[in-house]
Amino acid sequence: MTPNIAAAKAALAHIEMDESPVTIRNKSRDFFWYSPILKARLDHLEADFVVNPASEAEVIEILRTCYAHDVPVTVRGAGTGNYGQAMPLAGGCLIHMARFNKVREIHPGRVIAEPGCIITDLDAECRAHSGQELRMMPSTAATATIGGFIAGGSGGVGSCTWGALRDLGNIIRLRVITMEAEPRVLEFRGEELHRVSHAYGTNGVITEIEMPLAPAYDWVDLFVAFDTFPEAAAYAAGLANEDGILIKLASVYEAPIAHDWFQRVKPHVSAGDHLVGLMVAPQSMDGFLTFTARHPGARVIYRSDASTWERTPGPVFEHGWNHTTLRALKFDPSITYLQVRYRFPDHLDLVEKVRATFGAEVLQHLEVMRENGKVMFAGLPIVRYTSDARLEEIVRMHEDMGCMIFNPHRYTLEEGGRQSTDRRQLDFKREADPKGLLNPGKMIAWDAPDFDYSEIYAYKGMRPAPKAAE
Repeated sequence: MTPNIAAAKAALAHIEMDESPVTIRNKSRDFFWYSPILKARLDHLEADFVVNPASEAEVIEILRTCYAHDVPVTVRGAGTGNYGQAMPLAGGCLIHMARFNKVREIHPGRVIAEPGCIITDLDAECRAHSGQELRMMPSTAATATIGGFIAGGSGGVGSCTWGALRDLGNIIRLRVITMEAEPRVLEFRGEELHRVSHAYGTNGVITEIEMPLAPAYDWVDLFVAFDTFPEAAAYAAGLANEDGILIKLASVYEAPIAHDWFQRVKPHVSAGDHLVGLMVAPQSMDGFLTFTARHPGARVIYRSDASTWERTPGPVFEHGWNHTTLRALKFDPSITYLQVRYRFPDHLDLVEKVRATFGAEVLQHLEVMRENGKVMFAGLPIVRYTSDARLEEIVRMHEDMGCMIFNPHRYTLEEGGRQSTDRRQLDFKREADPKGLLNPGKMIAWDAPDFDYSEIYAYKGMRPAPKAAE
């Protein structure tokens, strides 16, 4: 297939497009540069043209037209993902969903929205309507879209109570458009949701989302300091195990993360302080304070409902999840990170094993999650990068110790996940994207089913970097 970019662009000229080369480049990028490995491979990539649909009808027309002209299509929201999910490896058309952003209906316990809704805007409408909010959100909620979160996210703020995004009940319904000669409109619930959730838009375009809601609270943001890291980690896990105390966040930061990289926290901590960041429901504060009093090593240094700080730190959740790495990168561009799963019941022991192995080369940043009802840790440690080879060695050493790595230095679904084929997603791609035009290069099972994962996957259809001028 040879794409006819000019013909597709001309046929879609009546839909809002971006003509500025700078805008096209900016909209072709996500936060892939968190990874030095991805930055070296993806930095040159951009789409041939960008379309900004405002309705499902326009999305259908774009897919129909690009299919007819063999043009690859990459769909993106705000581009806050870190793994190159929204990078157009083969160029082509980029569908930017920012204008497709209405909240359609709000009901008790659920909301129906378009994929381009900014998550904090969606929450604000739900709060104003009936005092409700989303169960979980990424730390980038102020800029991230709900569609991007479904297509590329896996958990976040709220996962300490509600588990992972793909756990049963955390998505209610998805409306999806296929990329065929005549695109079909499909609706998925239950088991079918796994076909397209966290699929990077490789096998369908999400045009409507129905999500569960929970009661909204004026969450109390807190920082609690400890002299030792094991105390801090055990405290966070123990608090999450208190069934009567409602929390939305429990983050653990090994020293000196808070002192070195949290600017507004730094005046209130020493380089040796390990920190726990929390969001606690106001009605649970009595229980929280009682729990904390049982831990002599715990020092509450910040409460958003009774702050004595001259400058507040802002939302505590914007220090956690992927924001921790972002804050560190502002001070030291040589660092990077990993994504680790420390599973129950060995989560505390595994973290200490990793700390003993790597020391300051891998600083621990933990997020409390629930998995199958059990409290465990998602790790997003700060890694001092020296070389690709050493980073790969660190990954292997984690795996040898029994940790599961979701590798953020890969741009494919499988390498960033369990290094195995998701049969449901592959089967649906065969049905919904017969030419393989949707976000090509991100699903190894489609391109190279015999790939053995012994080295990083290199998509053969990736546009090469331009040659340097001699």
